[in-house]
Amino acid sequence: MSITYIDGIVRRPGEEKPSVRFLVDSGATSSLVAKAIWKAIDLVHKSEMTFPLEDGTSTERRVSECYLTRPQGDEHTPVIMGETGAEALLVVVTLEILNLVFNPFSRTLHPMRMVLS
Repeated sequence: MSITYIDGIVRRPGEEKPSVRFLVDSGATSSLVAKAIWKAIDLVHKSEMTFPLEDGTSTERRVSECYLTRPQGDEHTPVIMGETGAEALLVVVTLEILNLVFNPFSRTLHPMRMVLS
């Protein structure tokens, strides 16, 4: 099975930073940026959440909001403020905000088909 990455620029309003390489994780629910990234753009936490870990324990992490800029546009998304060395994750919730759909069979991203009902 291959791994899918997506590049984007994480920023606060009015500020841009270098591109971040996100691992697309279709099983997770919260996008994450490493400590070096959120410190570089001076993100301030808005809340704290408890997250379960694989071993059955849990951990608390700070949560904030940032903009993710891609060639297709600029959107606002919630993010976990990760620890040092954490890999940046882009999850289904953020993909939906970016109007993208992840195809798990081909491991590719596609524009979301919008339907009015």
